[in-house]
Amino acid sequence: MIVWINGSFGAGKTSTARELIDLIPNSTLFDPETIGDTLRLLLPRKRLDEVTDYQDLPIWRRLVVDTAAALLAELGGVLVVPMTVLRQEYRDEIFGGLAARRIAVRHVLLAPAETILRTRIAGREVPGTPDGELRVRQWSYDHIEPYRAALPWLTADAHVIDTGHIDARETARLVAAAVGSGAAPACEIVQTPEPTAETVAAGVLLFDEENRVLLVDPTYKPGWEFPGGVVERGEAPARAGVREVAEELGIRLPDVPRLLLLDWEPARPPGFGGLRLIFDGGPLPAELARTVRLPGPELRSWRFVSEQEAAGLLPPNRYERLRWALRARERGTVLNLEAGVPVG
Repeated sequence: MIVWINGSFGAGKTSTARELIDLIPNSTLFDPETIGDTLRLLLPRKRLDEVTDYQDLPIWRRLVVDTAAALLAELGGVLVVPMTVLRQEYRDEIFGGLAARRIAVRHVLLAPAETILRTRIAGREVPGTPDGELRVRQWSYDHIEPYRAALPWLTADAHVIDTGHIDARETARLVAAAVGSGAAPACEIVQTPEPTAETVAAGVLLFDEENRVLLVDPTYKPGWEFPGGVVERGEAPARAGVREVAEELGIRLPDVPRLLLLDWEPARPPGFGGLRLIFDGGPLPAELARTVRLPGPELRSWRFVSEQEAAGLLPPNRYERLRWALRARERGTVLNLEAGVPVG
């Protein structure tokens, strides 16, 4: 199990985590900051200069999951992880990766009032030169606004503890009590086993009266997606798409959808690629769209979007797949792609 202590910079995460390992038996402190420090030594300067925060590096997010899993396999017990994560898609990627390894995460948010937070940042002792101290403090101040913007999803996702008028020891006691009683439950995020070989996946495009396409927002991976999923052994891909639409949206398609494109996705270690098929599920009448029911932990939201709006929601490879699928639909044809590029 992991107890993930979230909060803005200056909320007291690290000091609380140090106290907490004395209160939870067989617990170990794991600070993902150490991975960021290591990557500064390992990655070329050119790559580091491309981001303003090491959390924006996919390798950091992957190593956090892999390291946490390796520590639990080695030590067992509980990992206490003090780490600010303010981008929901990064939370999805990290917690989803842990869920795929059957690792439960108890998410706790330390949330002092902003005035108290600013006072703590101002009085925080930072070792090093005065210029370095100023940069660290400014960094903390700069992240108050992103923290404020993230509060709607953070407070819905995590067990919230107001730490404005209590010290780290008392905060740790409250965290331990919440974890022990179940008041801070394991995050409800779908556990999708990681592929061990190439897969075949089927996605289905559904449209509204304005010809906008329906996208869903998974909780277990970053970025939006089409309804669909991995084709099961012995299952026809089009039928798999119909099944996934029913499971994800509660909508039963009356007809088997028409194939729009197939795309060969190459492996990008440590992940596997495979064959991705996109089908045309046709228009979804407004009265039927009103019956959409999402399956709780697996999908957070859904919406109809234009092609232009989809570009800002889908990861690049999925957007290219959508773009070419829409062209195939307009032309009444089927397209063959390799890594998102038409061939043949």
